[in-house]
Amino acid sequence: MQKITIDQQHAPSLLPDGHSWQLAWNDEFDGTELDRAKWFPRLHIMQQRFRTFCEDAFFLDGESNLHLTTYEKDGHFYSTQLQTGENFLDRPGNPYSSALSWPIAQFSEPKFLHKYGYYEVRCKLQKQPGWWSAFWMQSPIIGANMDTATTGVELDIMENFTRDGLVSHNLHWGGYGKDHKHVGSGNIPTLGSLDDFHYYGMDWSPNGYVFYIDGKESWRSDIPVSHCEQFIILSTECQGYRRGDKPAPELTKDAEKDAFVIDFVRVFDRS
Repeated sequence: MQKITIDQQHAPSLLPDGHSWQLAWNDEFDGTELDRAKWFPRLHIMQQRFRTFCEDAFFLDGESNLHLTTYEKDGHFYSTQLQTGENFLDRPGNPYSSALSWPIAQFSEPKFLHKYGYYEVRCKLQKQPGWWSAFWMQSPIIGANMDTATTGVELDIMENFTRDGLVSHNLHWGGYGKDHKHVGSGNIPTLGSLDDFHYYGMDWSPNGYVFYIDGKESWRSDIPVSHCEQFIILSTECQGYRRGDKPAPELTKDAEKDAFVIDFVRVFDRS
């Protein structure tokens, strides 16, 4: 891997050897306010308003870090997901039908869509049990038909469901119903202290995907390859609400002191 410095104020990127790279998009999370020209919150799952997704469980610390956090209110825990675009599952569907449908609500203009290149996050994982974090991508029309080349693939660059530094890389395609398919790396340990920042990245090319942890290849796959533009998501989620209406027993008020801390998100193209 090669170290690429974008300026003197921020940590370098770790990029695959054998290519020249050009910065295409980034957020260094400078200042104390989120750049709303780059991100907006996700509030829906499967066209339904998700109870515990909120717009305010985060802050910028003034030292170039974004903190995604949780908070408890009236016995429920809330967290934030931030994204640079949206798909039809993020919008309210037909209010007169329980079936998924093309949304009634108007789509928002995407902040950033891209295909191919290197996608990188430098972050500290959360430590408390009961909630998880992820750095991933979706397309605006994922699952609209079975041609994944044109409708896209869910690209889970980093998912952390535990508190011990185990992460996974996953691909999902064919929508989220009976035709859904999935392949993944299984759990991979993040070496070193969880008090430190770590790098998670994905090199996406027309031939497939190569995933990296701290500059070392951790998994690769070429099934299936998306050839459409997709958007980036930084997400956290409190466990217990996908199939129930109360937080997971592991989720306690200690989680309010915890955070998924992001130093930067960067996208590079081969130049």
